[in-house]
Amino acid sequence: MKQYIENPNDVDWVSFWAERLANKKNKDWDKAAPGFYKRTRKDDYQDALFDSLILDENDTVLDVGCGEGSVTIPIAKRVKKVIGLDSSTKMLEYLEKRASDNDIDNIETILKPIEEIRYEDIGDVDVVICSRSLNGIIPIDEVLLELDKIANKYVFITVFGPENKKIEKDFDKELGIKTEDFPDYNYFFNILFNLGIYANVERFDLNNYREYDSIEEAMDNGKFRLDLYDDEEKELLKSYLKRILSYDEETKKYYNVKDKADWILIWWKK
Repeated sequence: MKQYIENPNDVDWVSFWAERLANKKNKDWDKAAPGFYKRTRKDDYQDALFDSLILDENDTVLDVGCGEGSVTIPIAKRVKKVIGLDSSTKMLEYLEKRASDNDIDNIETILKPIEEIRYEDIGDVDVVICSRSLNGIIPIDEVLLELDKIANKYVFITVFGPENKKIEKDFDKELGIKTEDFPDYNYFFNILFNLGIYANVERFDLNNYREYDSIEEAMDNGKFRLDLYDDEEKELLKSYLKRILSYDEETKKYYNVKDKADWILIWWKK
């Protein structure tokens, strides 16, 4: 017998979110940090994000899950102060190195898991930015309430869009394994709605597909969970990429037009 919910707002979206993440395997971000630092480059995701942010030169910003600073550094050039929060010691070391290399002295770092963010530890900031950092967070509702409390003006969050990880999912099918899939962005929007936060939603129009100097670089780019593959699966991945990637004789790059990011921006004004 089917059960019906009279009020859609009674749906427990937080539980659905947690259920989708029940089998998520945590990534070793310290181990991944050197690769992220090496690969960081400006792309159309950054252009889309920075075009959407509402920032003032006198603002203080909390960058949640800041990583090695691909977003933190450009933001620091536009505002009074940035607090970069991350759970990885190595990521923060690379962020501090990048800040030093760019003569930037208005960044403070905090070593803390996103799940442990508390207003009492951070205090007030003008703007909170969570760039590609909340997709795998539990308990998501508690974190969102803390971020909303911390921000005085705006909160900006990007989460996976519906067409993210196309070639990764196809490869997992070849291996016969289930892709480590994350909750869809509509879960996120509805969780916010049930918390009394009425957010704006925008899908970034990203056109740039990824390009690689070699097959090895295409493998080791952060999209594939190499830490979870055995040697045989890594060889299968190499063969798969050789098959699906094209080579541009002019640019000397490997590419696949389906290999591009899909991101949703969710933001609200306090």
